[in-house]
Amino acid sequence: MSTFDRNSNMRYAAAGANAQAGVYDEGLRAYMLGVYNYMALGLAITGLAALATVYFAIDQTAGGMALTSFGQAIYLSPLKWVVMLAPLAMVFFLSFRIQSMSASTAQTTFWVYAALMGLSLSSIFLVYTGGSIARVFFITAASFGALSLYGYTTKKDLSGWGSFLFMGLIGIVIASLVNIFLASSALQFAISVIGVLVFAGLTAYDTQQIKEMYYAGDGSEVAKKKSIMGALRLYLDFINLFLMLLQLFGNRE
Repeated sequence: MSTFDRNSNMRYAAAGANAQAGVYDEGLRAYMLGVYNYMALGLAITGLAALATVYFAIDQTAGGMALTSFGQAIYLSPLKWVVMLAPLAMVFFLSFRIQSMSASTAQTTFWVYAALMGLSLSSIFLVYTGGSIARVFFITAASFGALSLYGYTTKKDLSGWGSFLFMGLIGIVIASLVNIFLASSALQFAISVIGVLVFAGLTAYDTQQIKEMYYAGDGSEVAKKKSIMGALRLYLDFINLFLMLLQLFGNRE
């Protein structure tokens, strides 16, 4: 009789553990789906903002690449520095203030940031052909998808990559600043190659880190803010990987 009771208790315990695991897995999937949805919508806003900016910046009646007064203001006047630096200011603001924001405010801030990024990135349409931009975008999407899937499914702990990837990122930033003055094509090529490797690694690393941020006991407000921050990290990985690949494989106008 006692043996029967022990076996019954073990079966009930196993069933309970399986049920809890099922709930956890369902919650994790919903959390990660939210991260990817926020990221995808952010990319869509960026793309639409970039296309709208180019439409109003180029004189459609003059032909060629003649700029309107709006285009001259954002690409040629000192205002271009505001356009370039505004997204950087927004990403720092969101990263440091999100804990004190409501989830809805954080979401709105992310959309504003994505739109400002589109305004900043619109200049690529003046440099590269539309066909090459589309081609590199799809290459980036396929590469990003594979790398993020690896980060999500691998059993290997990728936390050791963090310090090396961060050092590589700092090196890219410093080299890019130096190359503003040197204008060296060889240095730019090296930056692009290293940048592809760094942001490929960051895609897998960040995906695993975002996955590990999930906690089943989080309230809806906290979970939404975690999803937004995770989306921001992956969004930045995607954009930077896209830009590095575009510098390598894009066809210039």
